Amino acid sequence: MFIPSHASGSLSDIRLILWLVEHGRDYDETFAPVAHVTTVRTLLVVASIREWSISQLDVKNAFLNGGGLYATTPGYSIPKGMVCHLRRAWFQRFAYVVTAAGFSPSAHDPALFIHTSSRGRTLLLLYVDDMIITGDDSEYIAFLKARLSEQFLMSDLGHLRYFLGIEVSSTSEGLFLSQEKYIKELLDRASLTDHSTVETPMELYLHLHATDGEPLDDLTRYRHIVGSLVYLGVTHPDICYAVHILSQFVSAPTQIHYSHLLRVLRYLRGTISRRLFFPRCSSFQLQAYSDATWASDSLDRRSLSAYCIFLGGSLIAWKTKKQTTVSRSSTEAELRAMALVTAEVTWLWWLLEDFGVSVSVPTPLLSDTTGALSIARDPVKHELTVHIGVDAFYTWAQVQDEVITLRYVPSELQLADFLTKAQTQAQHRFYLSKLSFHDSP
Repeated sequence: MFIPSHASGSLSDIRLILWLVEHGRDYDETFAPVAHVTTVRTLLVVASIREWSISQLDVKNAFLNGGGLYATTPGYSIPKGMVCHLRRAWFQRFAYVVTAAGFSPSAHDPALFIHTSSRGRTLLLLYVDDMIITGDDSEYIAFLKARLSEQFLMSDLGHLRYFLGIEVSSTSEGLFLSQEKYIKELLDRASLTDHSTVETPMELYLHLHATDGEPLDDLTRYRHIVGSLVYLGVTHPDICYAVHILSQFVSAPTQIHYSHLLRVLRYLRGTISRRLFFPRCSSFQLQAYSDATWASDSLDRRSLSAYCIFLGGSLIAWKTKKQTTVSRSSTEAELRAMALVTAEVTWLWWLLEDFGVSVSVPTPLLSDTTGALSIARDPVKHELTVHIGVDAFYTWAQVQDEVITLRYVPSELQLADFLTKAQTQAQHRFYLSKLSFHDSP
C-alpha cells in the first residue's frame, strides 16, 4: 500500500512497522485495518446530500497509544534473551474505546464504526490515526469528541478540508475532491526538464512490451512515480487506465516505459485544477457500468475488466483490472467483468445500509454487449456458461434477488470504456464531463 508522505502523524509509525518486517516474511500480514477508499468517497457523498457536518480529528503518536508488541530488531545489538517492547496495538485500543462509548464496528469495513440512537446516526471512519466523524446526532458527536480527548492526545481539525492528501472543498453545489497539492509535489520530485502539457494521459493504440527500449539505470524513480500515481488515482479516474498499463513494468522498466510515464505527468500538469465533483442535490440511486476488452494483452492474452459506479450523480467507485484467466470470447470476458462489478454493487448495498441509506430498487448494470446480457439473464440454456463457471450464475442470482437489473447501453455511451483503453481528445473530454470530473468554480 502506498502512503502519502504528508499523511499527518502516521508516516514515522508506518516506517517503523515496515522496518520490523523481515525480508521474505510477513509480507501478507495486515498490521492495522484502514478504511477502504470507496468507503471514504461514499461517506462524503451521503454526508453532502444529507447536509451533515463533517469533522476531522487526528491522534498524535497513534501507535504509542496501543498495547504491547514484542519483536526482535535486526541490525541492532540486543543482549541475548532480550527483545524490544513496542507499544503498537493502536487499532485494538481505539476500537475498545469507541465500542465502550456505544459504537458498533461495521461488518463491511472494519475501519467504520456506527452509533445509532433516537436522535440520529453517527459515523466514524478511521484511517490509521486520521478520522472522519459525521452524522445527524450533533449532541453525541460532541460527547464522542470529549471522550476521545480523554483517552488520547487528540487534535480537532474542525470541518474536513484535507484528508490523506485529498483536498475537500465545500460549496453550495456540493463537494469537490482534488489532490492538487499532491500533484505539485509529485511534479517537483519528478524534475521534468520542460513545461509542455498534453491533452490525454496515453497515446492511442499504444501497445507496450517488457522488451521495449533499454533498461533504466535508476529503477527507483520509475517505481516511486508509479506508486505516487496509484495513490493519485483515489480522485483521478482519468489516469486509471494509463497507470494500470505502466504499473505492469515496475519490476524492469525501460526508457520507453519511462517516456510514457512522463507523458502522464505532463497530462497532470495541464489538468492540475480538475477535480471530482459530488453534487449536493442528488439521489441515492446506484448505477453501474461494466466493460471489458477481450484478449487485450498480446503476451498472455488475458482480457481487461473495468467498471464505474455512481451514487446519484457522484462517481464513487471505479476500477481497471486484468482478468485472472484467459477468456475464450469477448462475451465471456464481458461476463467476467459483469460479475466483478456485481460483487462491488452488492457490497455497496450493505455499506449504504450502515450509513442509514436504504436502497429500495435494483441497481441498473449497463453493458454494451447483448450476448453477455442474454447469458446473464438466463445462463442455463447457453453452452458458453460451461467455460465461465460461477460468474454468469452469480450475476444471474443477483438479478433474481433484485440487487441489479441488466440494461443495454450503446458503446458510445459506455462510460466504463474510458477505463479500458486510450481515448481521442474529444472522447476524453466527453467522458470526463459524464464522470463529473472538471474544474471547480
